[in-house]
Amino acid sequence: MSTTVIVLFLAIVSLTLAITFWASRQTQTTGDFYTAGGGLTGFQNGLAISGDYLSAASFLGIAGSIALFGFDGFFYSIGFLIAYLVVMFLVAEPLRNLGKYTIADMINARFDAKKVRGAAALSTITISLFYMIAQLVGAGALIQLLFDIPYTIAVLIVGVMMTIYVLFGGMVATSWVQIVKAVLLMAGMLILSFLVLWHFNFNIGAMFSEAKTATSHGADYLNPGLQYTVPLDTISLMLALVLGTAGLPHILMRFFTVKDAKTARKSVVTATWIIGIFYVLTLFLGFGAAIFVGEATIVDANPGGNMAAPLLAEAIGGEWLFAFISAVAFATILAVVAGLVLSGASAFAHDLFGQIIKKGKASDRQQMLAARYAALGVAVLSIVLSLFAQYLNVAFLVSLAFCIGASANLPVILYTVYWKRFNTTGAITAILSGLISALILVSISPSVFSPVEGEALFVGDPIFPLSNPALVSVPLGFLGGYLGTILSGGTDAKRYAEVKVKAHTGYRETGS
Repeated sequence: MSTTVIVLFLAIVSLTLAITFWASRQTQTTGDFYTAGGGLTGFQNGLAISGDYLSAASFLGIAGSIALFGFDGFFYSIGFLIAYLVVMFLVAEPLRNLGKYTIADMINARFDAKKVRGAAALSTITISLFYMIAQLVGAGALIQLLFDIPYTIAVLIVGVMMTIYVLFGGMVATSWVQIVKAVLLMAGMLILSFLVLWHFNFNIGAMFSEAKTATSHGADYLNPGLQYTVPLDTISLMLALVLGTAGLPHILMRFFTVKDAKTARKSVVTATWIIGIFYVLTLFLGFGAAIFVGEATIVDANPGGNMAAPLLAEAIGGEWLFAFISAVAFATILAVVAGLVLSGASAFAHDLFGQIIKKGKASDRQQMLAARYAALGVAVLSIVLSLFAQYLNVAFLVSLAFCIGASANLPVILYTVYWKRFNTTGAITAILSGLISALILVSISPSVFSPVEGEALFVGDPIFPLSNPALVSVPLGFLGGYLGTILSGGTDAKRYAEVKVKAHTGYRETGS
């Protein structure tokens, strides 16, 4: 353990704690806690969205996947980037105009029903847990590598810190930690990419040629089919990545932190540029790790390949760059898990406690206490679950969260805004059919069962053939919403007309 690593890690921790202390003084109401009072500018929120979206899966997982599997690893970068087009054109503006704090608020603008709000909250909490497990696995692997401490202790350290951010600083602290992290992460990506290209005299073709001989895959390293040998599996993964972002609660919550839909659109444009540049640069990190670190060293450090980026920094930049990139990766994880804890806690405190149990009559103090208790509960549960997922690639774990978002949340969001006949039964059916089918199919897939020991959680033959079930679960979510609506009958045309006007203009008609 070097002094440089310790100093940079302490600097990152001190900075984020200072932000949390400042934010705790700004957080006075539930609006401040959930959405930072809607006071962020479009550029600030775009940076914060980038910080929220560019998680351990992006920085650690994708770099590792590209390093180990070449072309197939880059599928994640393509899918994550294209996903923001769906968000920008179909979801961002209606969500901001209809919602207040959570996805359930947006849906409830049309269906004032406790069952719909409860189903949406259940989906939000489930997605947050899946996503958070991925971040904690990445954090545990990183801290374990740097400080030579047990994985369990490493996860606990990160878990305690993320809980502190949310308990005391709410969305204000979370937003500014994400902004700082986004700036640091982009700086680290640019430095690493520059150094990798510098070794090849900025000749990308030379880098590709070197990559052909750098791994055990040979020339096949640059061709598809190393990791995803089943075409339907590849299509299913891409479907989850492209559609899943529009259903992720911790990303969608960010559109409530600005004052209006126009600012929300500016946020998405800013975020798309930053995220686009980032994902292009992952290619250089992955190939650079394969060439300068080596396949065997990457796997030896972590079987999932999650330490490829820090090891690349050490190989081409020495101790200082290794320490900086590792500290940035740590900040990345802290920022994202804080946002995830907040989205899960908001779903419980605002939707379940405030609107269902208290019937909208909970005081600010009661909601704040409920949110903080919920944050503690979500953090503890995610920590426990992450202890059993140590050897799974974090990019894969996140793809499962994307699958649930695309299957359970996206159908009900789109139907709510764009389908006149959609009703309460359809909303509940859409959420539950997407959520339940995704969870069941994942539990019997090759991701959980494998005949080869060590490749999955359990040894055995999978019943469902696809690693990511989005190809089946997403259509089931849409089909569930359609059948639930058609078979139950009944709709409120006047309510839909009001929702349609407000969704696209932000204008609320008198008396609505």
